[in-house]
Amino acid sequence: MDVIQTGWGGLRDRWRQPAVRRAALTGVAAILFAVALSIGKSGNETTWSALMLAATAVAGTGIAVRALTALGYRQIGIELLVTIAVLGAIVIGEYWEAAAVTFLFTFGAMLEAMTLSRTRGALTEMLALVPDTATVIRDGQQVEVGPTEVEPGESVLVKPGGKISVDGVITDGIAAIDESGITGESMPRSVGLDDGVFAGTVLTEGTVTVRATGIGSETTLGRIVQRVEEAQEMKAPAQRMMERFASWYTPSVVVLAAAVYALGGGIEMALTLLVIACPGALVISMPVSIVAGIGRAARRGVLIKGGEHLEAAGKVDAIALDKTGTLTRGRPVLEEIAVIDPASTENDILGWAAAAEAGSEHPLGTAILTAADKRGLEVPAAPEEFEVHVGRGVEASVDGDRVMVGTLRLMDESGIEVPETAADRIERMTAIGRTAMLVARGEKVVGVLAVADEIRPDAAPAIAAMRKAGVKRIVMLTGDSERVARAVGDRVGITEVHAGLLPDQKLELIRSMQADGQVVAMVGDGVNDAPALVASDVGVAMGLGGTDVAIETADIALVSDHLPKIVEAIKLSRLTVRNLRQNVGVALATVVTLLAGVMVGEVQMAGGMFVHQISVVVVILNAMRLLRAKVTVDETNSSDETGISLKPVLQG
Repeated sequence: MDVIQTGWGGLRDRWRQPAVRRAALTGVAAILFAVALSIGKSGNETTWSALMLAATAVAGTGIAVRALTALGYRQIGIELLVTIAVLGAIVIGEYWEAAAVTFLFTFGAMLEAMTLSRTRGALTEMLALVPDTATVIRDGQQVEVGPTEVEPGESVLVKPGGKISVDGVITDGIAAIDESGITGESMPRSVGLDDGVFAGTVLTEGTVTVRATGIGSETTLGRIVQRVEEAQEMKAPAQRMMERFASWYTPSVVVLAAAVYALGGGIEMALTLLVIACPGALVISMPVSIVAGIGRAARRGVLIKGGEHLEAAGKVDAIALDKTGTLTRGRPVLEEIAVIDPASTENDILGWAAAAEAGSEHPLGTAILTAADKRGLEVPAAPEEFEVHVGRGVEASVDGDRVMVGTLRLMDESGIEVPETAADRIERMTAIGRTAMLVARGEKVVGVLAVADEIRPDAAPAIAAMRKAGVKRIVMLTGDSERVARAVGDRVGITEVHAGLLPDQKLELIRSMQADGQVVAMVGDGVNDAPALVASDVGVAMGLGGTDVAIETADIALVSDHLPKIVEAIKLSRLTVRNLRQNVGVALATVVTLLAGVMVGEVQMAGGMFVHQISVVVVILNAMRLLRAKVTVDETNSSDETGISLKPVLQG
């Protein structure tokens, strides 16, 4: 973050800022130019000429310096065209033309620097999310420190209305948190014990104590800023093509001007041609749109790692999604309790199973314990006579009775008869992709529990939105079983399912889709997704729930783990490309029109420069519209074949 000093140091720092320096030079040149015009050439020609040359020197010195610097690197830039034209105008005594051209060029450069600074303002707004101070608990006392002075593991107290200064885990309190600055989500999130929080978010209600796990640049916000900085420097293919075009176009203008003079077109026409043919708007037309598009996406919780990926996202017509952690939350939850023994209740069955699973660290046991906790059931800290039957279940003594939780095989091995009704329930549960567990108390099966990986509530709306956005092929790639994968696919609206895949098999399928001529986006969150993410045309990582490997290898990272953000990225990409094409059209039309005007003698040097600079400002302002573009997915107001409602909204 830049720090502006006071006194001479502060003035020096300000002068180094392009927008400030160009504003000062433009102001001085404007005063000299205005005084010269007020005197008039006929009033005092010597003073008039001196003032015009002074205005030219003030506004034109920087242009000439940049032209010579570029020439030192064997580059013929726009500044060289202007410098040659201005020097030529001075030589032939056209002081007014020289002053007007340099003044207008510097004035346009000032507007360009100011508007570009605003276009890159996404980073400034993000940095402003970090509070100036943090309240840490040290030796039982509240101490105010800078946000980077918090030590890992320290407790940070955050009060209502306060900003969270670190990434961390809540150790005390409950609250509602506004995460819109990080994830783009407008609705506050309710958080409590053991929930993770992020630096730069705001407590709208409640007070919490947070154990710091990420500080300064190691926070999610810090990584976002770093990614956006890197992304804005990366060029899109179209941008690189335009720079190659400008590298030979600009020297060609010098040759053309020389030819016009040699063929008798006159020195004024040749010099005017140099100024008019400047590709300034053309060169800036693409980077300014790319920077604005990436900045807008970052503020919506979508990190796009460069112009190349932004451009590619708009061409995606096939999407492959991982299942676990992408379409599902990646953590099992208890979805059903089937009572087999009429003498027992659901709470009885769940309570016995939870008591037996209290000693287990298996994810299925965790799902049972979590469900028991939500129902307020009392569960002992550690069961008696606990025993794990690997791959089959657990056994423990609960209130003096033997309780078993596990598979049919476990019951058979234990000599417990499984009623036909229980077997039927197991069949129905597994048919829809759930994992069924029998619960036996004593020698009798009392119930069946069904556990399943929870499907993200936004998964089905996201799949429907992808189709509405023009994605022709959507497939699921998973290492899970065919039955479970099909069940998830049916619920989210994916008909093409590839199950039981190893990482290299996912990669082969991605390449197969590309061989069919499709532009493929791969969405995943795990280490096993990394090869497919790299091989795809656009790799998308589920941000907060994703592994570091997936986030590092992906081209786009979703900060909020909100699947409809993929559709937002695609729509924003298309919007950016459309904006970019508009800018190129404006720039080319301006140059062609002005050149035609020069050839027929209707455009003069100063007037042409004025129109030229207006075109530069127009393309910048057009790009800035992207900063206000609204690309959202309404998930409630329209229906589709899956029964999920959503309505895409696109403005900008």
